[in-house]
Amino acid sequence: MQDHINFITIEINIHAPLEKVWQHWTGPEHIIHWNHASDDWHAPFAENNLRIGGKFIFRMETKDGSMGFDFNGIYDIVIPNEQIAYTIEGGRKVNILFSSDGETTNVKEIFEPEDENSIDLQRNGWQAILDNFKKYSESN
Repeated sequence: MQDHINFITIEINIHAPLEKVWQHWTGPEHIIHWNHASDDWHAPFAENNLRIGGKFIFRMETKDGSMGFDFNGIYDIVIPNEQIAYTIEGGRKVNILFSSDGETTNVKEIFEPEDENSIDLQRNGWQAILDNFKKYSESN
């Protein structure tokens, strides 16, 4: 899929119903199980006020505690089972679209890159998190 100008697009197909995918994407009790890019990282804390103007904070850190950061932002759009858009700390925009054919759910993320890391590194990192989400949603 081609990237929009100044945005990166990633997506994945998940063999699970849309309602289950939505719950796994938005529920803090689920987010802590999949929101990491590699096995040496984890997400020990997640808080999610899923409404327009609501805030979220997801803690991401190495399992040995040597590095970590809070991923947080404010919701701009929340349409259950269809779309989530938010602005993360620093002003970057993220748009997530959910669609389903009944058996398979597609999750597409379009996000504004930051300036510190290469486009490829950012795309690969976000895709790795999406891959973990797929694995979690298909097995739980």
